[in-house]
Amino acid sequence: MTSATTTSIPGYLAGTWDIDTSHSDVSFTVRHMMVSKVRGRFGAFSGEIVTGENLADSSVVATIDATSIDTNNEQRDGHIRSADFFDVENHPEWTFRSTGVRASGDDLVVDGELTIKGVTKPVSLALEVNGFGPDAWGGTRAGFSASTTIDRNDFGVDIKMPLDGGGVVLSDKVQIHLEIEGVLRQA
Repeated sequence: MTSATTTSIPGYLAGTWDIDTSHSDVSFTVRHMMVSKVRGRFGAFSGEIVTGENLADSSVVATIDATSIDTNNEQRDGHIRSADFFDVENHPEWTFRSTGVRASGDDLVVDGELTIKGVTKPVSLALEVNGFGPDAWGGTRAGFSASTTIDRNDFGVDIKMPLDGGGVVLSDKVQIHLEIEGVLRQA
């Protein structure tokens, strides 16, 4: 990746950014009962983004508190926390660590390793850099959107729930959506 990509992002600024969880969202969508989609989010997460002088030298590390799952249904959330799904008693945290940032045509991709239930697999996140700019408190903010689709079975979330007459209660594919706002660390 050339520095031309970096300079084509308005206001691009190299630095270390802490994820502002009150202005960020980590969520997912999964097909339910073969007819609709259920959405969920995690209320507790943290992370650090480093934007390099060259965008390709950037990185991210993040942790998600799996116990903070919220699908707007407490009974379902309790089941998801159980050993049938996330097994939060034994695996309360998930992690993501980037291994690279690259261009893919006109788009950007963050490659990395996602760990869920103690299983680490490579994932690629489609990345949108939303912008950089000052905030109301004298600091600097950066915004990013990212998404990917994973197969939950790859991470040991492999419960099978067939429907009478065909199909499944829960699809294997899970779409992950990230809306992240970072705050530049002061020197």
